[in-house]
Amino acid sequence: MIVSKEDKVKKFILYLRVSSKEQGKSGLGLEAQQRDISLFLENYADDGYEVLGEFLEVESGRDDERPELLKAIHLAKKTSSTILVSKLDRLSRRVSFIASLIEDKGLDFKVAQMPSADKFQLHIYSALAEQEADFISRRTKAALKEAKARGTRLGAPIYHIKKLATAKKDKALKEAQKVSGVILPLREQGATLRSICEVLNTTGITTSRGNPFHPSLVSRMLTTLEVA
Repeated sequence: MIVSKEDKVKKFILYLRVSSKEQGKSGLGLEAQQRDISLFLENYADDGYEVLGEFLEVESGRDDERPELLKAIHLAKKTSSTILVSKLDRLSRRVSFIASLIEDKGLDFKVAQMPSADKFQLHIYSALAEQEADFISRRTKAALKEAKARGTRLGAPIYHIKKLATAKKDKALKEAQKVSGVILPLREQGATLRSICEVLNTTGITTSRGNPFHPSLVSRMLTTLEVA
């Protein structure tokens, strides 16, 4: 946790969602969502931040019965935290569901790609997005109908997202374990996420991709080690 203004530190619950169909599309994968969230935390959480939890859902955005989202909402209300998502459609593709979240006075959420948008603006955007999605759906069905009439064979690959998610968690655990001997003792001594990053980066240790460490990554590593 960054402690420059400890009394104003913002608490966040991260929520990420993918579906089997979306995983193969650019900009909708887990890494893209994590990138957007990290950019938001590093650039728009001016008074510091603390990540209290991260929830990953493998469900359609049109399905409002999502257990991981319900857990995220429960934890956010319990800890007076803000739910942070990469894009608004990660919460839902239904404007009615977005509206119900907006009307819940005990719940706050932010969208990384629209960092300055308030709830009213997000409501308007969700309504426009739903109209656009409906039009795209109708256009796609018409195109498929025409393709089928021409004798084109239809079909799409199936992505095993749950296996990918499990593999990603295993990879994250292995990477966290590599630096556990550094980050766990420092955290136990009360070191901030930023100071832990400085220690790691000063010693020349890098991430698996050869990049320097940043606070949100260290926070996820600590959470991973606690859960393991």
